[in-house]
Amino acid sequence: MRKIFLFIASLSAFILLVSAGFNDQSKKINTKEALGKKLFSEKILSLDSTVSCASCHIPSYAFADTVAFSIGINGIPTKRNTPSVLNMKNRPYFFWDGRASSLEEQSLMPIKNPDEMGLPIEEAIKRLNKNPIYRQLFKKIFNQPVTEKNLAAAFAAFEKTLETVDSKFDDWSNNIKNLNASEERGRLLFIGSKAKCFDCHFMEDFTNDDFKNIGLFNGEDLNDSGRILISREKTDLGKFKTPGLRNVAVTAPYMHNGMFATLEDVVEYYNEPSRFVSNAENTDKALLKPLGLTAREKKDLVAFLKTLTDKKFYRKKM
Repeated sequence: MRKIFLFIASLSAFILLVSAGFNDQSKKINTKEALGKKLFSEKILSLDSTVSCASCHIPSYAFADTVAFSIGINGIPTKRNTPSVLNMKNRPYFFWDGRASSLEEQSLMPIKNPDEMGLPIEEAIKRLNKNPIYRQLFKKIFNQPVTEKNLAAAFAAFEKTLETVDSKFDDWSNNIKNLNASEERGRLLFIGSKAKCFDCHFMEDFTNDDFKNIGLFNGEDLNDSGRILISREKTDLGKFKTPGLRNVAVTAPYMHNGMFATLEDVVEYYNEPSRFVSNAENTDKALLKPLGLTAREKKDLVAFLKTLTDKKFYRKKM
């Protein structure tokens, strides 16, 4: 009898402690943004509860991954390189092929993608509504149970907070700090007619939000058709969204297929694309002739690109 009493008492105490834990967590999360941040690392949103958004969008690497193709459930690699989700608040399209037109729409696609998190949205909503912490949080913040709409709203609210404007370049543009000689030469190259970087990488986040074929489609070993799969326009064959360049120094490997390991490799490619891919199809006319960059100019461009990295992500190896 005494053992039964002790067991019941212990169980009651455990339930109280767990309940207190729920309450403590809930008290700290009072906004859609904070809820979205918690959900971003939530693995129960994957079919086998092994993967979260943060598994591939690693916060310490500017919310990108460190491999060419991320690994989803069951060890399945993604079909394209994982882009950073930083500085997305003002973007009109999302994903390499632009198949989503809002952060809300974008946020749920990886959850239901069979090669990524592989969980039907209906099941994701059920799981969250069964979870006492999330049930309490959604009730407090949205005054309703979890729905597809408010789940997407929470994710989008968090992603809209992921803006970075504290780089060495920002200090230079605000007259706080000068660029060194190599970085300044790189900046002038970047905006000049020789390197042509500024033709596509401009505005505050260094992207024109357009789609370009930069010579990485040949229908053979490079056979990702890109934007044409969404638009069905022949002119979009091999085109991909121009990525922003903020924090680019910590988001390697590069391109939609992750084929370049370093910024130096990227600059070498743009200097003479045909040296890497001789039979490319539908390449943008601006890339048909070699740029003719010197060894010093290539180094200067890389030096400038590194100044676009927010200080919170800056590493000594850069």
